[in-house]
Amino acid sequence: MDLATLRAHLLAKPGAEETFPFDAVTLVLKVGGKMFALVGLDESPLRLNLKCLPEQAEIMRQLYPAVIPGYHMNKRHWNTVILDGSLADEDVLGMIDESYRLVVEGLPRARRPIGIWDP
Repeated sequence: MDLATLRAHLLAKPGAEETFPFDAVTLVLKVGGKMFALVGLDESPLRLNLKCLPEQAEIMRQLYPAVIPGYHMNKRHWNTVILDGSLADEDVLGMIDESYRLVVEGLPRARRPIGIWDP
């Protein structure tokens, strides 16, 4: 997956904002002020940190060599996905969607994007 495709999918999420809070090469995507994805722009292949349920994180790491414990993150809840072409784009996009869902689900209703998971 190339950076343009990755960025387009990340920014298409309702309420997603692109920030660089750490340095000029670490792209952080947030929703409601909380991170749901980090991308190291200076790395080749690209590496993408995504939130995950702890039990799913372990399964993903066992199934995919390109999924490792989250770099500089809580390794129980975050995975680093190495975008080396070994994972299908659909799988990576699904992991992004799950990370976004988990973060939005944890936000107070007032900070959720309008219309997202309102009862």
